[in-house]
Amino acid sequence: MSAPLARPRSAGLMLALATIGFAVNFWAWALLSPLATKFQAALDLTPFQQALLVAVPVVVGSVGRIPVGALTDRYGGRIMFPLISLATIVPVLYLGLFGHDALVSLLVGGFFLGIGGTAFAVGVPFVNAWFPPERRGFAVGVFGVGMGGTAISALTTVKLVDANGTATPFVITAAVLAVYAGVSWLVLRDAPNRVVPTTSLGARLGSALRLRVTWQASALYAVAFGGYVAFSVYLPAYLKTAYGLTQADAANRMAGFVLLAVVMRPVGGWLSDRVAPSRVLAVSLGVVVAGAIVQAFTPGLAPLGTIAFLTMAAALGAGSGATFALVAQLAPANQVGAVTGIVGAAGGLGGFIPPLLMGAIYGHFQSYALGLALLGVVALAALLLDVLSVGRRPVPA
Repeated sequence: MSAPLARPRSAGLMLALATIGFAVNFWAWALLSPLATKFQAALDLTPFQQALLVAVPVVVGSVGRIPVGALTDRYGGRIMFPLISLATIVPVLYLGLFGHDALVSLLVGGFFLGIGGTAFAVGVPFVNAWFPPERRGFAVGVFGVGMGGTAISALTTVKLVDANGTATPFVITAAVLAVYAGVSWLVLRDAPNRVVPTTSLGARLGSALRLRVTWQASALYAVAFGGYVAFSVYLPAYLKTAYGLTQADAANRMAGFVLLAVVMRPVGGWLSDRVAPSRVLAVSLGVVVAGAIVQAFTPGLAPLGTIAFLTMAAALGAGSGATFALVAQLAPANQVGAVTGIVGAAGGLGGFIPPLLMGAIYGHFQSYALGLALLGVVALAALLLDVLSVGRRPVPA
């Protein structure tokens, strides 16, 4: 007998809980970014050290998605969501209570804070199993709204620190993670028709690496989601340095960038359910190329710079949603988690390199122009990959 189909009401509840879990863990994952300029002033950090501080959680959360995605294929989101949330509490409390007075302790805490970033690789296979193929693009796009957890951090962290001290946002986030871990353990259920792999983790990762879609989606996601992550962690520092904005104003503008990208992610998935994901990606990447070229000249924020950043935010969000619509269409059902882990790692690593590069470039040239021009070149390369390779690949019926 075939497994029973998931009930729509149950699927909607599971999608909502997974999205909340993603947002809460991403909130924790992004706690250091809004405070980067504060730590730079307090600890006399160089531009590269400041960039390294915000980049370390990104790379750990990215690489960690590979085993976490494969483990989710095997054990399901019912176990993995509470586990990841509980594990993230430890570095959050360490940073808030003990580890924020020196660069080394911040880097150690930031390393383990990366655990929160692996929640993405739990949610995609979990959500994917609850929805039929023709609705997965939209469903995974809605789940992607959880990346707005970085906006929660941007909007609240600095204000809470200024009002009540450095520990406050960390303690609050740890409490929210604990509540979510308990609720998810009690309420989350894996889809009744979930395909459980029987092979070893190593064999599944090896099989996923042999899939063409894994490499194509990884390259595209490294640009789409990597660009989003890079801006979400480095934009406050960029705006403060390039335009002389205050820390609070820069964080608020970064939150606006994040929110627009978050809103556009399900739109990208929804469009991909109706037209080929490669077409959505082509338009998105084209917009990023144009926006990066404009911003390389550091135009005034009102209005050209703001337009450039917001159009790039919309394009990066839609492109991220379209990439995982592509994965949902082409990856085998029992390998979605493994493929998601690898693709998600590529996206996170795509966000790790630009902040370091931008910090190094500014430290050497006292200008961000070259870094933004490089973004345009990389986005153009991804656009050519999409048009010449991915767009010509038939989608299974």
